[in-house]
Amino acid sequence: MSDFHQNGNIATLHNLNTRSLDELEYELRSFAETRKISLVLPCLYSELEGQAMPHILSELSKVKYLHRIIIGLDAADEAQFRHAKSFFKDLNQNHIVIWNDSPRMLALGERLKKMGLAPSEQGKGKNVWSCLGYLIGCADSSVMAIHDCDILTYDKELLARLVYPVANPSFPYQVAKGYYPRIGGQNLNGRVTRLLVSPILIALKRVIGDRDYIDYLRSFRYPLSGEFAMRTAILPDLRIPSDWGLEIGVLSEAWRNLAPKAVCQVDISDAYDHKHQDLNPDEAHAGLNRMSTDICKAIFRKLAADGTVFTPNVFRTLKATYYRCALDLLEAYYNDAKMNGLSVDRHKEEQSIEMFAENIMRAGQIFLDNPHETPFIPTWNRIHAADPSFLSDITQAARADEKEY
Repeated sequence: MSDFHQNGNIATLHNLNTRSLDELEYELRSFAETRKISLVLPCLYSELEGQAMPHILSELSKVKYLHRIIIGLDAADEAQFRHAKSFFKDLNQNHIVIWNDSPRMLALGERLKKMGLAPSEQGKGKNVWSCLGYLIGCADSSVMAIHDCDILTYDKELLARLVYPVANPSFPYQVAKGYYPRIGGQNLNGRVTRLLVSPILIALKRVIGDRDYIDYLRSFRYPLSGEFAMRTAILPDLRIPSDWGLEIGVLSEAWRNLAPKAVCQVDISDAYDHKHQDLNPDEAHAGLNRMSTDICKAIFRKLAADGTVFTPNVFRTLKATYYRCALDLLEAYYNDAKMNGLSVDRHKEEQSIEMFAENIMRAGQIFLDNPHETPFIPTWNRIHAADPSFLSDITQAARADEKEY
C-alpha cells in the first residue's frame, strides 16, 4: 500500500488501493460528456513489432471515455504506414495515425524551415509537437494524455489514474505527471533518475545555492516518466524541447507557466516495465549516453534562464560534487534493494555514474559553446502568428494521408 506523504511543493495523489477502477472510469465517462479527453501515442514503427503495443491496444480498446487517439508515427515508409493503419484499425475510438515522414508532412516542414521555425532535429519531441498541433487544430478536446508505447506491463488503470486529476473539473490541476516504482523482475531499474537526476539536483543545490526550481524538480518521484496529462488550454504556449530532454522540458514549462498548485504527480501503477535503453558509453549520440547529456542541458538552460551564471569552474565543481552525491545515493539504493530481495550490480551502476559525470561536463561545454542555441521547437501560438493557416493545413494533411494510403 502506498504512503500518503506530501512534499509541500506540488500535490502528490497516491494510490491507496481503496477505490475500484470501475468507479474511476464511471466518473471519467461523466466528465467526458462535457470535457472531451484525447490520448497521444508517439511511437516508432519498430515499436509496432515489439511485445508491448498489441497488449496496449487490447487495453485501450476497452476504454470508453476517450474521444480520440492520435498516433504519431516516426521512421516509417509508405508500406509501413499502411501496415500501421491496419495495426490500429481495431481501436474502438476515433483515431488517426499521423505519418510524420509523408510527402505532405515533409512539405509542411519545408514551409516552417523557410520561416526559420522548423524543429531542429527528429525525435520524440518533434513527434509529440506534431501530434499536439493536430490536436489543437481539431479544437474539440479539453484534456489530453500522453504515454509511451513500450510499456510491457500496461493496463487501462494506468491511463485512468493519469487522466483523472486534470479531467475532474473540481480539481485545480492543469498538469499531472505519472510516477510508479521502477522494478523489473528482481532488478531495481530507473538508472537515469536514480543515478543522474536525483544526485545532480542535490549537487546543484550545494554548488549554486537554493533555487525554487531545483526544489520543484526534486519534488517529483519520477521526473523522467513519459506519462503525463494536461488541460489543452495550455498547449498552444507549450515549448517542446527538440532533444531528449522532453520530460524535464515539459516540467520546466509547467514551472514557467503555472502556479505550483496547478501541477500534481499521481501514482499510476504498482508495476511498470518497458524497453530499457542501452548505456552506450562509447557512443555520445545514442542510448542513455545521449539522453543524459540532453537532460543536463535542459536543466542548465532553465537555471540560466532564471539568472544562474554558469562558468567552466562551476561545471568542474558540479561534476565533483555530483560524483560524491551519486556514490552516496548508490549506497542507499543498494541497501534498499538488498533488503527487498532485489538486485543491483554495483560495478555497472558505478560505470553509469562515471559516464554521467563526464556528460555533465560535456553538456556544460555544449551550453557554453552555443550561446545562440534555440533548443525549443516554436510554440503553436508562434506558428499560428507566423502562418495562420498552418494549423488547419497540418490537420488536413494528416487526414489526407489517412484517406490516400
